[in-house]
Amino acid sequence: MASIRRTLSPMYHDRSHENGGSHKGFTIGGSSSKHNSSQFLSYLTKLLGVTSDPKSSRRGPWRRPFYQFLVFFLLGFVLGLTPFGKMEDVNGSDRFSFEIKQPYVEERLDNNKKREEVAVDAVSFVAETENGKKEVNFVPKKLIIVVTPTYNRAMQAYYLNRIAQTLRLVESPVLWIVVEGNVASFETSEILRKTGVMYRHLVCKRNMTSIKDRGVHQRNTALEHIELHKLDGIVYFADDDNIYSLELFQSLRQISRFGTWPVAMLAPSKNKAILEGPVCNGSQVIGWHTNEKSKRLRRFHVDMSGFAFNSTILWDPKRWRRPFSHPTRQLDTVKEGFQETSFIEQVVADESEMEGVPPACSRILNWHLHLDALDVPYPQGWAIQKNLQALITMK
Repeated sequence: MASIRRTLSPMYHDRSHENGGSHKGFTIGGSSSKHNSSQFLSYLTKLLGVTSDPKSSRRGPWRRPFYQFLVFFLLGFVLGLTPFGKMEDVNGSDRFSFEIKQPYVEERLDNNKKREEVAVDAVSFVAETENGKKEVNFVPKKLIIVVTPTYNRAMQAYYLNRIAQTLRLVESPVLWIVVEGNVASFETSEILRKTGVMYRHLVCKRNMTSIKDRGVHQRNTALEHIELHKLDGIVYFADDDNIYSLELFQSLRQISRFGTWPVAMLAPSKNKAILEGPVCNGSQVIGWHTNEKSKRLRRFHVDMSGFAFNSTILWDPKRWRRPFSHPTRQLDTVKEGFQETSFIEQVVADESEMEGVPPACSRILNWHLHLDALDVPYPQGWAIQKNLQALITMK
């Protein structure tokens, strides 16, 4: 008897029979769409780990959530790459333009008006007005360097507080250089800390016992400090016993190289007043006010508090074409009263390099009164150690 051996092809071993019997697999009599959908559902079920085989569920409980996460991740990634809107390109000039707007201010901009590109070359301030914008150029003010020599005496606290109250009213920047001899006293330091003025407290290390005019070396200490630190401003020697108007310090910033003005002085005998300083035609110096005793001896008849100069003369002589190679200092080898003219001769050549302050030199801006109390001790720390005896007692 002949037997027909039928081989099972892997392509058809899951096919259903024509008599209605079925294996696991696809239905032959079904349409192609049902065949494809059944195949996709079977593949998705196996991918998500949904199976009826209890052995496969025991292989790994982590497979099902892992495949679910993988499917949804791929689905979200594909949806993320799909464009849902219209994207407009941004102009390259606007990508790096930052504008700081004031809060709670509504700006009305014309849509048809093009934005102007402004290149910043220098620092400038803009003030907004109703009609438009107006540029205001900012010019920094010159530094006023006030040099004051001082020493411990009965009227020192009164003098320092008086000049400090004046400097507090001067527009900044102002630097007050106070120079003491030998040692910085506690009383002076305490006064300077309470003034509210920017200051530097220096000490002159020279021996003051054998020196007639101690202020010469104290001012030289300040000049060395200015030259060392290259302070740029207008230097003014303001002794602590003088009286200064506020207008004087406001006029100092108008000086370019060297400025001078007349000073009202009380004679040492205190019986008459002396006017000493320049006579001006506008801002040009054409003569001098002086007394009869010194008019033939001194070159420049100026008080120590009657002139100011640019500090760059001390540390930048090439700028002013000065022929001197030695530092500009006051001389202690000259007679008393001649320190002013010997110092000015190192700064300027003649009156043509001077400026009258204020123009026409017709106003007195400071006074030198010589009201010091000699050989009177001051209380230590400016504090009363014990109560004074009352002349009239209260009953």
